[in-house]
Amino acid sequence: MLQIDILLSALANGLMTGAVYALIALGLTLVYGVLHVINFAHGATLTAAMFAVWAAHDGLGIDPYVAILILTPLFFALGYALQRFVIGPASHGSDSNILLVTLGLSIVIENALLAAFRSDTRSIDVPYGFSVIELGNLFLPLPKVIAFFASFLVAALLWGLMAHTDIGKAIRAVSREKTGAALSGIPVEHVYAVTFGLGAACLAVAACLLMPTFLVNPRVGNAFVLVAFTIVVLGGMGSVPGALIGGLIIGVVESLSGLYFGESLGQIGIFLIFILVLLVRPAGLFGARA
Repeated sequence: MLQIDILLSALANGLMTGAVYALIALGLTLVYGVLHVINFAHGATLTAAMFAVWAAHDGLGIDPYVAILILTPLFFALGYALQRFVIGPASHGSDSNILLVTLGLSIVIENALLAAFRSDTRSIDVPYGFSVIELGNLFLPLPKVIAFFASFLVAALLWGLMAHTDIGKAIRAVSREKTGAALSGIPVEHVYAVTFGLGAACLAVAACLLMPTFLVNPRVGNAFVLVAFTIVVLGGMGSVPGALIGGLIIGVVESLSGLYFGESLGQIGIFLIFILVLLVRPAGLFGARA
């Protein structure tokens, strides 16, 4: 029987990790909600963002949390440009072509990172990397606590943008009826590009929150995007609240699976849930609202 303190610690760590997972999944579900396709370049973009955080710290001495202010607009612009000038023109309006183009981009980005950084694993050393917050009998890693609250802040800002701004209303209009939105004067291509930009910006924030405690190599994004895809399926394809709640659930499941089955089998629970959701509720928890 596990001690209650160990179980509570696993739950707390799962929630904190799950919040960052949710932030990664938000970009994926946002793109799906508008374009109704999966962005296969999502994982490679996350890897590029993590290397950008490492380079900013290693080369310029910029703290990962300060880098959020620099890399978020930079990756928004990158995501916008990729959709507006590469994915959109190359796909010719075909959803299947978008899938192929994003898959091609993923391969190009990954191999570019391999050429630039080789296959070595890199990390950054920050003074607070091993700092903890004592909460009763719980010892919570400070970087994960910061990541937890920062992820919720970003999710709240994204919700506010979607609910209370003109571009947010345009995104929701295009996601529901592209042709009707175009006839109403909404620039659909611009909305598509903004959506990709927002997804890339979420990845930039996630990378800055991950790097104080995670390692990076040119293929690390693939593992994260598999988890993010499970979260999107669990929460409901295109559902922002579903991605947030699904991320927390998946984080807890991963933590408890690692506790009971060992660290190497920590993700077994994630994929069991993935299969179960597909069998029992393919639309996900919030699929009816997506």
